[in-house]
Amino acid sequence: MRRYARTLVAVALAATVAAGTAGWASGSTQRAVSGPPPGSASWRADEVRGHALPDPASATPTQVAAFFAALTPAQRQVLVVRHPSVVGNLDGVPLELRYRANSLSLRASDDPRYRLLAEQGRRILAFDPRGRGLVAEVFGDLRAARHVAVVVPGSDIDAGTYDRDSDPYGAPAGMARSLRDATGPDTAVIAWAGYTTPVGVGWDAATGELAEVGADRLARFTDGLAADRLPAPAVFCHSYGSVVCGLAAHRLHVGDLVVLGSPGMRAGSVAALGTTARVWAAKDPTDWIDDVPNVEFAGVGHGTDPTDPGFGARRVPARRAVGHTGYFAPGTDSLTAFAAIVEGIAGEGALR
Repeated sequence: MRRYARTLVAVALAATVAAGTAGWASGSTQRAVSGPPPGSASWRADEVRGHALPDPASATPTQVAAFFAALTPAQRQVLVVRHPSVVGNLDGVPLELRYRANSLSLRASDDPRYRLLAEQGRRILAFDPRGRGLVAEVFGDLRAARHVAVVVPGSDIDAGTYDRDSDPYGAPAGMARSLRDATGPDTAVIAWAGYTTPVGVGWDAATGELAEVGADRLARFTDGLAADRLPAPAVFCHSYGSVVCGLAAHRLHVGDLVVLGSPGMRAGSVAALGTTARVWAAKDPTDWIDDVPNVEFAGVGHGTDPTDPGFGARRVPARRAVGHTGYFAPGTDSLTAFAAIVEGIAGEGALR
């Protein structure tokens, strides 16, 4: 009987995804970008004051931060110019150096997809052109901020689609800008498109393989924020990004974990996430994600709906949000609630 029930669940999952969307063929399998930043080989061959540079593949963000703290300003700038790809993407490097390094990398790129990212005044905290491209950008003054948020996107996001004009609140730059506008001047928001996302609806979107690599990268990223002595952020995880956040939850240096339009977090409850952060969940009545079965079988599917009362998350109101990408739209109750969470004024029972 148990085997029969599991078979039915698997068939239901596959049928719902295939029939309720464009089908498996609409997705393409992606190879996740992982490992140390590009340019790491030349970085390892270099030295400062006769000492080797920290190995990007093994040094922790805390060790990286300590290394840079011991350098003179001139020595730091030499490394920025010699190795912009490493300095710009190495967690633990002071954010000001990362901004400059990524500006150099972007200005040297001849890829038209990244032309807007190279514009003067943008605060690019990470830029990795491998694969479809990874990027993170800061909105606001991160060094001076009292409150910090990180936005983790879902499928179909990369360095080329990260800042798209169409459906802006479904892209991380638009989400981050909107959240920053809804909060006070002492808040900074990071749009983190720092992992390889699924493309379309297919095997990648239904499994956790890309999310596992993304979780490692997200955990290291938040370790880097902590090593740079920045406030513990609230992390907002949209759609497949919530799978990433669920797998990373027990390793994240965060105060709040907020999932929206989630297919599941690969955990049966808040307790199973292993986090001390407050966990919040939002899903609006028109979100198509509600048609995806909340099961996990043989590695397919992402488990319990985080908005299910039995999961144990605090519910974020989303009555005025529309569709799968409307949660950050101005004027929605969900955006108002998100701002309150970031600013630390969303107490128990305060969101209605």
